[in-house]
Amino acid sequence: MAPVEAERRADPAPFVRRDGAGHDTLELMIQGAKCAGCIRKIESGLLALPGVSDARLNLSTARLKVAWSPGAVAPAAITDALTQMGYGAAAFDPAAAARQVDEEGRKLLRYLAVAGFAAMNIMMFSVPVWSADGEMGEGTRTLLHWISALIAIPAALYAAQPFFRSAWTALRARRANMDVPISLAVVLTLTISIAETLQQGEHAYFDGITMLLFFLLIGRYLDHRLREQARTAARDLLALQSITASRIGLDGHVEAISANDIVAGDRLILAAGDRAPVDGVVLEGVSELDRSMLTGETLPQPVRIGDAIHAGVINVGQRLIVRATAPARDSSIAELARLIEVGEQGRTRFVRLAEKAAALYVPVVHSLALATFLGWMFGPALLRLFGFETLDVGLRAALMNAVAVLIITCPCALGLAVPAVQVVATGRLFKRGVLVKSGDALERLAQVDVAVFDKTGTLTLGKPRLVGVVDPKVLSAAASLARISRHPLSRALVEVAGPGLAAKDAREAPGEGIEAGAMRLGRRSFAAPASSEAEDDAAELWFANGDASPVRFAFVDALRADAAQVIAALRQRGIEVELISGDRPIAVEAAAREAGIERWQGAASPADKTARLAALRAEGKKPLMVGDGLNDAAALAAAHASASPGTALEASQAAADLVLQGAQLMPLIEAIDVAKMAQSRALENLRFSALYNVIAAPLAAAGFLTPLIAALAMSGSSLIVTLNALRLQLGWRHP
Repeated sequence: MAPVEAERRADPAPFVRRDGAGHDTLELMIQGAKCAGCIRKIESGLLALPGVSDARLNLSTARLKVAWSPGAVAPAAITDALTQMGYGAAAFDPAAAARQVDEEGRKLLRYLAVAGFAAMNIMMFSVPVWSADGEMGEGTRTLLHWISALIAIPAALYAAQPFFRSAWTALRARRANMDVPISLAVVLTLTISIAETLQQGEHAYFDGITMLLFFLLIGRYLDHRLREQARTAARDLLALQSITASRIGLDGHVEAISANDIVAGDRLILAAGDRAPVDGVVLEGVSELDRSMLTGETLPQPVRIGDAIHAGVINVGQRLIVRATAPARDSSIAELARLIEVGEQGRTRFVRLAEKAAALYVPVVHSLALATFLGWMFGPALLRLFGFETLDVGLRAALMNAVAVLIITCPCALGLAVPAVQVVATGRLFKRGVLVKSGDALERLAQVDVAVFDKTGTLTLGKPRLVGVVDPKVLSAAASLARISRHPLSRALVEVAGPGLAAKDAREAPGEGIEAGAMRLGRRSFAAPASSEAEDDAAELWFANGDASPVRFAFVDALRADAAQVIAALRQRGIEVELISGDRPIAVEAAAREAGIERWQGAASPADKTARLAALRAEGKKPLMVGDGLNDAAALAAAHASASPGTALEASQAAADLVLQGAQLMPLIEAIDVAKMAQSRALENLRFSALYNVIAAPLAAAGFLTPLIAALAMSGSSLIVTLNALRLQLGWRHP
């Protein structure tokens, strides 16, 4: 038994887990799922099993999660059902899934290289036969055909493996896909060419079939490369949890353990600068936590005994002792990862232009090829029954014409129509500082009609900046205190003051400020409790030095330089704009007012952001989400299309379709414009492919085209759609 088959038939029962709702769950790695149609087939097929309550396939990771009532269905029945549908299944292993994707790309490249090598070499022997125009001797011509056959037969049988496997899988599941007519064309053309060579015939089509495979594999490889870039964000998000932790044992000794070994009730040490590995409650200590990546709140928040903390937050103050309240798999980050996967699964259901065209292509081509064969095989006899004089053309001519139909309608141009446009467009955007991470991202981006922005780090720079005029002497004295602190506002103050010495004997009061002798720097209540100055929406530090009047340092998180221009450009394109942030409502309102955004929401949790996007989609909208923090990752995955600045966390970049390099947002506008133009080019290519088939297929069915001419016409159509795609490189407007 082959290893893969043995793995597919292995009983998955040891991998079954019980979830919080009391359902049995199983995670499987699926082999052979390629498109939105595969998702629908797998999920609907499993939901039809008794007791199965949920089935979700993430196409990016090939990960299938199935949930059912305990005892309602045997785990082996699930894998058996998948096998009957034509898909392989094994216990989910992220590393194995990544290896599977990488190996598939390497194989496609090898198939492409072999097909290209064979096509070029066969041309050396085919061109003399073409150019001889019947004047070449029969022996010489047959010898050249045999040499072509020696190259073409092994090369074609090897290079066509992706199509053969896909077609066989589809036929075993009693369905058809685009690879079935391709496989038929390859097998029949090779068979006819071998028969012609054995009979010393004038025509063989080894050159045509290798050329056909070469162009088809170009489209398949381009599509694979674009799909491969659609990496899951959940994996990168979970990597943000600390992989180790310091646990206090029952005997009081501290030991380093893996975060995966933490259980509820463990006492952990969280030193200054450490990231919390799990959710917990503070047992000892007072400090401040940087929650910006989880909540979007720009300022560190004080934490004391009894306060809850969440996995992923950073302790920016004093040492804390924390009691774990949940293991790593049940942490807030793990829950956020689950939200992201739900969003990714929804996005993979998007049906791409090429898939829509393929759904029409398969039945039409099969029917036309069969009708051609039957017409040429039995048509003359039927005509004679009605008194018409006609010649018997026989099996050979019927097969030749049917094969010509299969070849000339082969989805080479169709397979290249969309990937060629996407590759050219993504290459152009890359030069403009926009990384496009998935093959269908541009298609979805072209459809957006509402843009939802995060504030901190997205619409703004995500970094507090001192504003106003400050006495240099006062600034220098305050900076001497700020130099001992990790607080973001202290860092901003030091950045303006420049190099210098820290104050001697300075000590930090967690959550309050810093003091040294008669100097104090920190909150108003700590440094200037008697001040009556009115508050505004700016973040602030107060500095007091003896009897001198307290000085207020105000900080703002400034908008990106082109933020207002980008908002205006979006509105010009008919795209509505909203701002939703986890930051303080007063700060969100100020940013919205400055950027020219009318609709905004502050203090929003990750679930709030995801819910807002779900509400927009329920209204029939196609939202674009632009964000950078962990609190945006689930929303980025749930949006119809998404973008993230290059300064964002890797988990957020992984969840996004586009990554904007540099400090400007304007490349987002160019990406939208290019996406619309790319969609226009792709539609032009698909229309051309359809027109080409409408004209060429009847000619082939009528017997006017040989398989060789059909292969040349097919190659020409592929060249045309590629050249049309290259038009995207030429002078589109810049916003």
